[in-house]
Amino acid sequence: MCIHYRYGNIFKTHALGSPMIVCMDPQINRYMLINESKIGLVLAHPDSIKNIIGVNMAEVNGTVHKRIRGTLLSLIGPAAHRDGLLQKMDRCMRSFIHNWAGKTIDIQQKAGKLAFMGSLEQIVENEPSSFYETFEDLFVKMSLGTMSLPIKIPGTTYYQGLKARIKLNALLEELLAKRKASSVTHDDFLDQLIRNNGYNSSEEIIEQIVTILYAGYDSVSSTAMMTVKYLHDNPRALQAIREEHFALQQNKRPEELINWDDYKKMSFTRAVIFETLRLANVVNGLTRRTTSDLELNGFVIPKGWKIYLYKRETNLDPFLYQEPLTFNPWRWLVSSSILNLILLCIKNLLTNEDKYNEMQEKGSESNCYNLFYGAGGRECPGKELSISKFSLFLHHFVTKYRWEEVEGNKLLLYPRVIAPKGLHIRVSEY
Repeated sequence: MCIHYRYGNIFKTHALGSPMIVCMDPQINRYMLINESKIGLVLAHPDSIKNIIGVNMAEVNGTVHKRIRGTLLSLIGPAAHRDGLLQKMDRCMRSFIHNWAGKTIDIQQKAGKLAFMGSLEQIVENEPSSFYETFEDLFVKMSLGTMSLPIKIPGTTYYQGLKARIKLNALLEELLAKRKASSVTHDDFLDQLIRNNGYNSSEEIIEQIVTILYAGYDSVSSTAMMTVKYLHDNPRALQAIREEHFALQQNKRPEELINWDDYKKMSFTRAVIFETLRLANVVNGLTRRTTSDLELNGFVIPKGWKIYLYKRETNLDPFLYQEPLTFNPWRWLVSSSILNLILLCIKNLLTNEDKYNEMQEKGSESNCYNLFYGAGGRECPGKELSISKFSLFLHHFVTKYRWEEVEGNKLLLYPRVIAPKGLHIRVSEY
């Protein structure tokens, strides 16, 4: 919090030689995210991400953005979860963790595998194992390239990332050609994109596949790892989440899959996930660039300047979160009288009763300083997908296993959430 107290909520600095405004005020940050098109803000990703990932949904605007976002939501949004996506993910999760008992595993490595394969197998099904292995190797190299300095010299991580993306495109183009030439149908995302009345070109299909995989890879893997860590260190929270999931199991047959109604009952699980995101969020902030002079909170930000919407300080602000360094999932279940009053006022402004009921149900999750998944028209379309992945993983993990940490683990929470030598745990049957 020293930056906040020394410089205030908004201050000017420089990043890689370019002027930048850093904003740590949650209300102003939310305002900018919700109104970015009206006030002339656009995405400002680093060159390494833009050059390797390409022009994905985050880079386009207007009707093109709405169309691509709509396509993604049809694949991974709440409606898709209700229509069978949740059950497919549950099968994948059961298979993934079924044989961990009696082993010492690196949960960081397993969580990364879970984040990647859990999505890839929904995108492309029934391919030989060699396809998935090649795809994963290229994808990891590509992802590492996006987090490096954009120095295009053979041997650098960035250069390897560029080459991996080219090979990844070729692999997907070959698969697309094979699918389009075949009369066999597949129950996966790729088939849905191909059948979308020709609305998606091959290039756009590839971009959307990469977007789905890349957007959730680092965040899902690190959050899954840290959730295991925090539950291990907080027996009361672990007992509470176990009770929630054992209660769900009492009304189901052993092999019966999790459905949407079951998922909506995982309120404490959702609170655990949000508390983990608050304490160990892999995304410290969001960057935008002004397209014209912008007046903000009494200041004029010149055209072409970048604005960094810094979230980390907000997540640890003692004025917003009591005992901010303490892992306390129950804080997300508290629906205070003040919050209910605010929601009641909002209800009078909403024409959609379901939207009000959703906000009331989520309680503290709907507060104005919760920007874990962004806000406005660019709120992460994979929000529900990532939360459901965590929830399914925790459902099977906490009801099936006990675990203890192996000595020697070391964690870094800044600038990235990572265990440099892995986070090793010894797993046994519950």
